[in-house]
Amino acid sequence: MPTNVLVAFDGSPLSERALTYAIETFPDAPITSIYVINPIDSVIDVEAGGLPVAEGWYENAKEQASRTHTTATDLAAERSTELVTVTEVGKPARAILEYADDHDVDQIVMGSHGRSGIDRALLGSVAETVTRRARIPVTIIS
Repeated sequence: MPTNVLVAFDGSPLSERALTYAIETFPDAPITSIYVINPIDSVIDVEAGGLPVAEGWYENAKEQASRTHTTATDLAAERSTELVTVTEVGKPARAILEYADDHDVDQIVMGSHGRSGIDRALLGSVAETVTRRARIPVTIIS
């Protein structure tokens, strides 16, 4: 049984299923939820919204991370589980893998895809990259 589980959580339905799976499957392991702020998202936002969006993208991203952590914490609390939440900045797959390596994680759980729209296509590759490069078991929820 794993002793330290990391769940990639972006607030999508699949990430909620991944967190639920981790809680139910590894009830005795500490579980950490990771949310990754991807600076590339700012480029997409600027293209859509112009300079005013560019100036506030990081603050908006931190607020989104906070809301997402609240969702994850509430989901865990409904199952009487304590959850540690962390926010990292960078390429999502790299940030997940580096966090796992740096914090003695021995199991990663994540959804096969993240949010909808353009992010869905981009985040689908995150699950693939994490699965291929992780030195530990990765469970993909679909």
